[in-house]
Amino acid sequence: MENYAVIDIAPGNIEYLKNYRPLAFMNQFKGVGGGGSGARLGVGDNLQIKIWEASREGLFSNGSDSTLIPATIDESGFIFVPYAGRIQAAGQSVEGLRQTIESKLAGKAVEPQVLIVVSGKMSATAVVVGDAAKPGVYPLQVRDTRLLELVAQAGGARAATYETVVTLKRGTRSGTTRLEHLIDFPENNVLVAPGDNILLSHRPRTFSAFGATKANQLVPFRTKSVSMAEALATVGGLNDYRADAGGIFLFRYEEADLVRQLRPDLAQRLAGQVEVPVVYRLSLQDPRGFFLARFFEMRDKDILYVANHPTAEFGKFLQIIAPLTNNAIGVAAIMNK
Repeated sequence: MENYAVIDIAPGNIEYLKNYRPLAFMNQFKGVGGGGSGARLGVGDNLQIKIWEASREGLFSNGSDSTLIPATIDESGFIFVPYAGRIQAAGQSVEGLRQTIESKLAGKAVEPQVLIVVSGKMSATAVVVGDAAKPGVYPLQVRDTRLLELVAQAGGARAATYETVVTLKRGTRSGTTRLEHLIDFPENNVLVAPGDNILLSHRPRTFSAFGATKANQLVPFRTKSVSMAEALATVGGLNDYRADAGGIFLFRYEEADLVRQLRPDLAQRLAGQVEVPVVYRLSLQDPRGFFLARFFEMRDKDILYVANHPTAEFGKFLQIIAPLTNNAIGVAAIMNK
């Protein structure tokens, strides 16, 4: 049984390819601990505690009606507030800690009112490394933070977005996608979780050309998008003496969901598969093929192959025997003299 799918490049198939949304990256992290830092405080968080009193003669007034106390939650999860003592802060919400401080100051301060501002959420961080403009450790805000926001905080990628790959590592899960796919397909812009590691890598896109083209080589993408027609032109087009215009093939891996749409008859055989090797087939013997090649977009690591025409093999045979026939003709000519 074939372990790959053969698909003819046709107008309907090109529309499927254009409209398909690659969401394998999103699916990799679906239901796996996403979200922001949460509303709970943790070890390392920096706090600004402001305390007001009803009298300027109070414990914290110091000639004014309020005082500001900076605090950092220590390794035991506690903070220290004068006259309230050591208070368990880790695991509490900001509002819960505010009420705790007020209750501990009751009867000591003059009608205390407390305001707490989280100045640094260092208990929940994510790491951005690689080809980012400003790699480093970034605190996650109480609100949800998405992957693209964190990349932006790190200054974005040094290289072009379509040449940059994002790898997200979360526990035992790991997923990779092009940076531009976070913009083109917002579903892939997943929520960042505390402890996530994000790697930006500069990975230029290339395709390979083999067979009866005028040049067999590895070709870098010069622009964001390259059509099959442009790819063939880049390698000099088809070899006039060898190429079979009806046998142009492109090899790549596709998501199984996409292949099921293009080849519903393979749905049962593809059950449980994530990626499927696909061979796209195009014929330039039909003039419509040139228009289809214009709209079929190449992808990174595509392999483009042009088959030899059946008569090309006979041509090779003639080239092999040409020296022999020339020698035979020469000998016959000498013998006839």
